[in-house]
Amino acid sequence: MSVALECAAAGRGLVEPNPMVGAVIARDGREVARGWHGRFGGPHAEVEALRAAERSGADVRGATLYVTLEPCCHHGKTPPCTDAIIQAGIARVVAGMEDPDARVAGQGFGRLRRAGIEVTVGVGARRALRLLAPYCKLRRTGRPWVICKWAQTVDGFLALPVEQGRWISNERSRAVVHELRGLVDGILVGAATVLKDDPLLTNRGPNPRQPVRVILDGQIRCPLDSQVIRTAPQTPTLIVTTPAGQIAHFDRCAQLHQAGVEMLALPAGPSCVPSECNRMGVSIQALLDELGRRQWTHLLVEGGPTVLRQFISAGLADELIVFCPAQADLHGQIDAVIHMDLPRFDVAALAAQGKLPPPEIRLLDGDVMLSYLLR
Repeated sequence: MSVALECAAAGRGLVEPNPMVGAVIARDGREVARGWHGRFGGPHAEVEALRAAERSGADVRGATLYVTLEPCCHHGKTPPCTDAIIQAGIARVVAGMEDPDARVAGQGFGRLRRAGIEVTVGVGARRALRLLAPYCKLRRTGRPWVICKWAQTVDGFLALPVEQGRWISNERSRAVVHELRGLVDGILVGAATVLKDDPLLTNRGPNPRQPVRVILDGQIRCPLDSQVIRTAPQTPTLIVTTPAGQIAHFDRCAQLHQAGVEMLALPAGPSCVPSECNRMGVSIQALLDELGRRQWTHLLVEGGPTVLRQFISAGLADELIVFCPAQADLHGQIDAVIHMDLPRFDVAALAAQGKLPPPEIRLLDGDVMLSYLLR
């Protein structure tokens, strides 16, 4: 099962909104073949493993199939995996967990058992659930997995005085961020971030997948000459506002639409972001519902402290990723920070309030990457 889980992870960023799945066929404790779901719409892991066995000339009749998720039993983009398993003569199936998809949800196991195949469920369940947590959330709640990401100084500031440069995190940390961007469906910021930093918000990592740029903009303030708007024809860009904002700034919305931006008007709600970046209060809950309808599996929130705080305080964040220098030379910095209105959002303060579990820690050439799993 450990090998199957490692295989499954090879599909990260390539198979969504389908689940990452790995499979290993074994006989007498020895591996015969392996496979994984490698791309959306492509063959599933079980079929890939069976094909690998056939190519090698291995006989799989009477063998055991280890698979990280319950085999599907319905016709989708591919035929049911249960049928392929039964036809191949597999004698036993060991699965990590049941598929939460309503079209499967135990029915795959039932189909195998009725065919006389021995089924064991729950082996490696914790690791399988961690791997598939975003997929499971989308299937169970209709919303994507939300990752809140930011870089901060050791004392909790999200920006430096101008004379100290733009970047808090180092080059290695920024490379990791681009790897992360290549795995998500969208990156979300507020309009204030666009106005202040003029970011490009693209993935420049090894995975060519480009996430959609999502901008909360209640007053339609994104400049037409900003990088995200100028590059909208090449990289999908979504501006989220309210019906009132759309009506009040109809002409500007038309200009943005003509520039290649998708405009989305959502109602205000109890969990909204009524800040300088989004005064009219777009409901982030309504936004997550809409993104779920679009079958988004991951949303990366890279906004400023107001947007980050809103997602976290409303209980809408599933994971936090924080980059911080392991050490910092604060000589000459403290006074400058005290006398400047720099944004602050200190993960240590959240941890001190008992709101965070212990983090997973990764060292990145002098930076520390802290990952907090909230679900």
